Amino acid sequence: MTNSSGTTGAVLLDADGTLVDSSYLHVSAWSRAFDQVGQPVDSWRIHRCIGMGSDKLLAALLGERADELGDQASEAHSAFYASTTDQLRRFDKVHELLRALRERGLKVVLSTSAPPDELKHIRAALDADDLLDAVTAAEDVENAKPEPDLVGVALEKAGVPAARAVFLGDAVWDVEACQRAGVACIGVLTGGISAAELRDAGAVAVYDSVAHLLAELDGSAIASLGG
Repeated sequence: MTNSSGTTGAVLLDADGTLVDSSYLHVSAWSRAFDQVGQPVDSWRIHRCIGMGSDKLLAALLGERADELGDQASEAHSAFYASTTDQLRRFDKVHELLRALRERGLKVVLSTSAPPDELKHIRAALDADDLLDAVTAAEDVENAKPEPDLVGVALEKAGVPAARAVFLGDAVWDVEACQRAGVACIGVLTGGISAAELRDAGAVAVYDSVAHLLAELDGSAIASLGG
C-alpha cells in the first residue's frame, strides 16, 4: 500500500518464536551443547538470550570462557538443533497474515538472525517463499541483534525508510534493534517473553500471537502504513 507520497510500506518479520515455534527447541539444543563442553547453563538463562546473535549469546552465557568454548558450543548446538527440526512448525495463521499484508500492498521481508543451515529449516517450515518479497539472515550482517544492522538491511531490501516499516518480533532483542534503527516494533508472546518486558523495551503494541494480530490487523500499527 502506498501513501500520498507514493511510498510503499513494509512489514519486517522475525522468524524464531514469531512465525515458527522454535524458541524452546533452541533452549534445549543450547542446554545440551553447554553440558557437552563442560559448562552447564541453567535453561532459564538460555531462554533469556534466545533471539540474540550467537556470538552475543555465547558471550552472555559463557562469560570469560566464550573464546575458549564458543566454537565447540556453537557446533554442538547446531547438531542438537538439527536433530529436532522435525518438530519445527509454523504458528497458526502465518500464511493468512502474510497474504493479508500483501493484499494491502505492503512489502513483506523475513528478517532473522538465523545462520544458513537454520534458515533452510525455517523456510521449509514456513513454506511461504511465494509470500515473501525478500529474506535477510545472519550472513547479511556482521553484527546481529540487538544491533540494528539486520533491521537496516531489511529496510534496504524492502526499499522503504524506517518510518514506513513495522517490525514483528518476540524478543526484547528485536525491540532493541528496532529502537536503534528507528523502526516501530510490534511484539508477540509466542517466544515466551512477557508483554511487560516487550513494552518496557519499546514495543508499540503486544499481541498474543500472529493469529491475534491478524484478527486485530485493522486497528494495529500496521494499518497506519497505508496512511
